Amino acid sequence: MLDKENRPLIARNRDASLYLLPSMCSRHGLVAGATGTGKTVSLQVIAESLSALGVPVFITDIKGDVSGISQSGSLGGKVGERVESLGLAADGFEPQGCPVCFWDVFGEQGHPLRTTISEMGPLLLSRVLDLNDTQGGVLELLFRIADDNGLLLLDLKDLRKLTEYISQNRAEFTASHGNMAPTTLGAIQRGLVSLEGQGGDNFFGEPALQIQDLMRRSQGKGVVNILAADKLMQSPRVYGSFLLWLLSDLHESLPEVGDLEQPKLALFFDEAHLIFSNAPKPLLERIEQTARLIRSKGVGVFFITQNPADVPETVLAQLGNRVQHALRAYTPGEQKAVRAAAQAFRANPAFRTEDAITDLHVGEALVSLLDVKGAPVMVERATMLPPQSRIGPISPEERQRLIQKSLLHGQYERQIDRESAYEVLTARILRRNEAMEAKKAAKAKPQKSLAEEIVGDFAKKTQQSISRNFANQIGRSLLRGILGTLFGKK
Repeated sequence: MLDKENRPLIARNRDASLYLLPSMCSRHGLVAGATGTGKTVSLQVIAESLSALGVPVFITDIKGDVSGISQSGSLGGKVGERVESLGLAADGFEPQGCPVCFWDVFGEQGHPLRTTISEMGPLLLSRVLDLNDTQGGVLELLFRIADDNGLLLLDLKDLRKLTEYISQNRAEFTASHGNMAPTTLGAIQRGLVSLEGQGGDNFFGEPALQIQDLMRRSQGKGVVNILAADKLMQSPRVYGSFLLWLLSDLHESLPEVGDLEQPKLALFFDEAHLIFSNAPKPLLERIEQTARLIRSKGVGVFFITQNPADVPETVLAQLGNRVQHALRAYTPGEQKAVRAAAQAFRANPAFRTEDAITDLHVGEALVSLLDVKGAPVMVERATMLPPQSRIGPISPEERQRLIQKSLLHGQYERQIDRESAYEVLTARILRRNEAMEAKKAAKAKPQKSLAEEIVGDFAKKTQQSISRNFANQIGRSLLRGILGTLFGKK
């Protein structure tokens, strides 16, 4: 919900209205809290406010709940009660939905969303395949060999065929690229087969996602792109690596723009702990660097997770806007996490932050946002606004109607399979096999003995002699016939 100055109002208490400043959205944010405390509703409120500003949004929808943002909400029930208690009617609160575009890696609940093997790169792919450092190094060599030989790596079968080809012809590449142990190549091959079984073959291929298709507007509002991630969540590594790929691709694709009045794109990553879980140090360093630098591209990132401790300190330090819902503190570990979360806020003398975190009701949160200078304001205990859009999922029929009406419908639905490493290497293997078969056939041809060759030569010469004599006799007979006719002989 926007005020008269086009500032998103996201929470309110008796003493203050809390605004998310558009110019500070690219300083990133965090929405945290235990299950059932209102994280999804807070995400929805922030996302629809940014959409109203004209900012395109991308959301990973784990449970399907966010799809309701496409429809107008209602003023009945708990929403109406909260509107009245916060005095929102006087501010112009009214139900309305947002323009949406649905995506789905599996192509079932939205437009198919794909990238290529090359765009994913060896570092992220190593994490998807759960490779160790040695195996990851060999995977990087495979990518280098593909580049050196002009082989396109677009989908899983391309990389599988390249791995198979190098396994069978290791001697060709050892001198130029180093030794690649058969056991390591076998581990990569098994990982690719496993990834294919998890649905990875749907994610890799063409047409690949064009980043600009996530940055569209409709009738002055930013389009809310919703990725159906319920099925994708069954493959946590694929999910986490996809989010990292999206961040990396945005960072590499978008130009430097510096600080803007409002972001060019806002990303909301639910279940963010999956991004960082068991990530090796080089990957964590890359995440930290990308999160820091992507701000200059005009992109804001909001992580949604159950506990702030799920996010590494180096990344957490970059999340300036924070909405903290209730945390449970039954065990010593949980109590430590609560203390850490409380220490991240600028203290408010009106209450003890550590006590408030465990005392918050559903829909309440501790909110600390950035001011115009980029400094965090004093934390406030406040009630989050209700969304103007529908709370909860839409029906499959409503979803399909929206997909059919989308301007992108048909652009990604048909998969393209152009000539790449698989086709090139398959043809090369076929030619090599044909040449080997021909060579074997030549060696298998029976050789004549010396006696057979002598008899053959004598027969050939005799046949040639008979043929010459026969031709000479016919020639003389014809000549006599012609001369007899000329001189009148009968």
